[in-house]
Amino acid sequence: MTINRRSLLAAPLALPALIGSARAADPFKVGYVYVSPIGDAGWTYQHELGRRAVDAALGAAVKTSFVENVPEGADAERVIRRLAQDGNQLIFTTSFGYMNPTEKVSKAFPRIKFEHATGYKRGPNFATYSARFYEARYLTGVVAGRLSKTGIIGYVAAFPIPEVIQGINAMLLGARSVNPAATIKVVWTSSWFDPGKERAAADTLVAQGADYLTQHTDSTAVVQAAEEKGVWCSGYDSDMLKYGPKTHTTAVEMHWDDYYIDRVKKAMAGTWTTGDVWGGMAAGMVKLSKLNPALPAPLVAELEAKTADIKSGKLVVFSGPLKDQSGAERIPTGKAMADGEILGMNWFFEGVQGRV
Repeated sequence: MTINRRSLLAAPLALPALIGSARAADPFKVGYVYVSPIGDAGWTYQHELGRRAVDAALGAAVKTSFVENVPEGADAERVIRRLAQDGNQLIFTTSFGYMNPTEKVSKAFPRIKFEHATGYKRGPNFATYSARFYEARYLTGVVAGRLSKTGIIGYVAAFPIPEVIQGINAMLLGARSVNPAATIKVVWTSSWFDPGKERAAADTLVAQGADYLTQHTDSTAVVQAAEEKGVWCSGYDSDMLKYGPKTHTTAVEMHWDDYYIDRVKKAMAGTWTTGDVWGGMAAGMVKLSKLNPALPAPLVAELEAKTADIKSGKLVVFSGPLKDQSGAERIPTGKAMADGEILGMNWFFEGVQGRV
């Protein structure tokens, strides 16, 4: 746009309109905060693919940015606050431990919109979003139950929060649906991303008899350990087949693209509202990644059928009877856990070896 200085002087009343036009052309700024390095697989990588999808869909109308490898706690608050001060109009914070820092900064910047992944606190300008990861976890349990010879599944997990506990319990249910004697051994790493700890935990589990490994951590270390030791595994967050071409069966894969595009569009249009989104396989927010070509055809057909049942609602993962580790019945036959009970899950099912 070319502005003629003489015409501006001659018509001063046109100046506000021109300034308004220039401002209208400014891109809408969106910031993302990531808990681990982006890399080429894992939790952060999938959120980064969502950010890139926003860029591709909205082009010059938006300007996105990210900060990766941000520790949870005080560092997170500083990063979130800086993104707000830098003029971002919508900020996505993508790890559970960012919840309190995000809430605090959202109150200090009421005109900016904030969204937090996997948390439960909300406000007028502070929304939450997550996916029903446990649905696909159930399916990886079916795979483990069919392929494991020892019946022992090794699970490398970060923190004992409901989101993680849901996945462990769901995988056990899937495994026991085809092998009632299956068990899960859990080793906690107390970190979302620590390849060394994850690898050590995987080695320990194999030494304890696990011949199927999985994880709720962000690196590919568990899959690489499984490949080296020749035991089956399933990855998490994204497709990790290239790190375990012989042993990686499938992965619980997240898809944030459509969600991020929709929320950014609404924020730009002025129709954004706070709230909570918890989408599952039917919504396309979570799915199984590419299956290993070595999987037997009957197992592939079984996964396809159960996937369809989950999407239709015919198969409800957390349906009774469900017993806790002591053998006491928590959920009776004919009853399914309500969303509130699932979201607050803080106990292991019978068959899980480990402590919450």
